[in-house]
Amino acid sequence: MHRSTASPTLPSGRTLGLGLALVSAFAFGGSGTAAKPLIEAGLSPLHVVWLRVTGAAVALLPIAYRHRDAVLRRPGLLLGFGLLAVAGVQACYFAAISRIPVGVALLIEYLGPPLLIGYVKFVQRRPISRGSAIGAGIAVAGLACVVEVWNGLSFDALGVLFALGAACCQVGYFVLADAGRRGERPVDPLAVSAYGLLIGAVLLTAVARPWQADWSPLGGDVVMNGHTLPAFVPAVWMVLIATVLAYLTGVISVGYLSPPVAGVVANLEAVVATVLAWVLLGEHLGLPQIAGGLLVLAGAFAAQVSTPGAEEKAAVTPDATAAVAGAATGPDPEDRAARTARTGSATAS
Repeated sequence: MHRSTASPTLPSGRTLGLGLALVSAFAFGGSGTAAKPLIEAGLSPLHVVWLRVTGAAVALLPIAYRHRDAVLRRPGLLLGFGLLAVAGVQACYFAAISRIPVGVALLIEYLGPPLLIGYVKFVQRRPISRGSAIGAGIAVAGLACVVEVWNGLSFDALGVLFALGAACCQVGYFVLADAGRRGERPVDPLAVSAYGLLIGAVLLTAVARPWQADWSPLGGDVVMNGHTLPAFVPAVWMVLIATVLAYLTGVISVGYLSPPVAGVVANLEAVVATVLAWVLLGEHLGLPQIAGGLLVLAGAFAAQVSTPGAEEKAAVTPDATAAVAGAATGPDPEDRAARTARTGSATAS
C-alpha cells in the first residue's frame, strides 16, 4: 500500500519541478535586458550586479531570519552558493554583456549544463539520463552556431572569456542547490537562496564599494530600443523578477529534477534573453544565431521527453522521493514524515 501511494507522487513532483524551472528560466532571461540600459546610462557592470544582488538580499531578509538555523547547519554550503552561484555568476555575466550582446553572453554561459553533466558523471560518479546528455550536446551545437566558431569567434574575446567564467560558476549553482537537500542536515531551498544572495551581497559590497559609485542615473531615464522610460523600472524588474523570483524557483526546482536535467531546461533562459534583447534592445541576430537558439530549445526539450534508464531510477528515485517528502508544499506534515521514514535508509548514504 505504501508503494501505491508513493509512486504517483514522483511524476507530479517532476511536473512541478519542470514548471518551476521554466519560471526560473524566463525570469532569469530578462536580467540582461533590464541591466544593459542601466549600464549604458553610466552605471558600471559591477555596480549593477551589486544593486541586483543587494536589492534581492534585502527583499529576502524575512526568509533568511525565519531559516537562521541554516547558518549553523550548513555554513560551507551557503558560503559556496553565495560565492559561486550568486557573486561569481552575476559578476562574470554582467561584465560579459558590457562587451558582447546579451543573447550571445547567455548562450555562452549555458555551456554550464554540459560542464555540469561532466561533473556529475565523472566527479560525483552518478548516472545521468541519456536525454540530458543528448540535450546538452544539442545545446553545445547551438552555442557553436551562436558564436559562429567558423569565423574564429568574431565577438570580443574578453567578453567571451567573462561569459565562460559565468558558465563555470553556473555549475556551482546547480551542484550546491542539489547538495542542500542531501546529507544528514538538509537545508530548505528558500534558505539556500536567501543566504546565498545575502552572502553574495556582502562579498560584492567589499569588491564594488558602492559608496564610491555615482547612482544619479537611477533618478533619470534610460533608453530601450529608442523608447525612454524611468531608470527605476528596469532596476525593480531586475531585482524582484530576474533575481528574487528567478533564484527561489530555480533552487526549488532542482529538488524535483536532477541537476543535469534542471541545467539543460535552464538553457531556455538564453532563448528568452535573446528574444527580449531583440525586441527591447534592438540587438538583432543573424540566421546562425537564430538557428543556434532553436537548437538550445531543442536540447531542453530532449532532456525532458527522455525516460531515465533502470540504473538511473535506482539512483535518482530515492532522492527524488525524499525531496518530495521534505518539500514545504506538502499538505500534511505527518504524511511527509511517513514518506521520509520510508526513504530514510536510502538517503542516509
